[in-house]
Amino acid sequence: MSVALFSTAYFPPLAYLSAMMRYREVQIEVKETFPKQTYRNRMLIMTAEGVRTLSVPVVRNNHSRTEEVRIDYKERWNVVHFRTLKAAYAASPYWLHYQEDIEQLLMERRERLVDLNGAVLAWLLRSLKIDCRVSSTEDFHPIAGEATDYRYLFSPKEPSPEHTFPPYYQVFADRQPFAANLSALDLLMNLGPESKDYLETI
Repeated sequence: MSVALFSTAYFPPLAYLSAMMRYREVQIEVKETFPKQTYRNRMLIMTAEGVRTLSVPVVRNNHSRTEEVRIDYKERWNVVHFRTLKAAYAASPYWLHYQEDIEQLLMERRERLVDLNGAVLAWLLRSLKIDCRVSSTEDFHPIAGEATDYRYLFSPKEPSPEHTFPPYYQVFADRQPFAANLSALDLLMNLGPESKDYLETI
């Protein structure tokens, strides 16, 4: 099939990876003007208090291209993210299997958001055994309605269109209702090697 276009994403949601699985080759958009409040620098996870957003603080101006956006390390956000993930998933079946990789991804200081997200995506594709070649865009092309353009399809503020999410067991299921389309980390922590099979059903 054609090369598909995706936004960069920080531990992307299930719908994003389910769509990416359909292609052998994808390009990550890095030439766009960086939009705010998207999965580009945030993920959704399940905690004891319910769904929580973890955001990577960034340094940008109104016209920054995505490839130019820098990570702000004035606060130890990466330490906070790892501790939050540990508190959320330490009781999950697969936390011990993946925790060292996650810690390394978060603690290695990368200057640009796209570099962090690129490392995260490469790790997720390996962990999920998804065979997909990833590259970055060299030019920006406006939306033209192609079926292979996913750059602006996924939003943390809106349900994912054209997807259904069968429930799977989540940590804190005894006190929180099932939450669909969280970060792929939630799926990996709970289903481990079966995660790819789940993604193929949505």
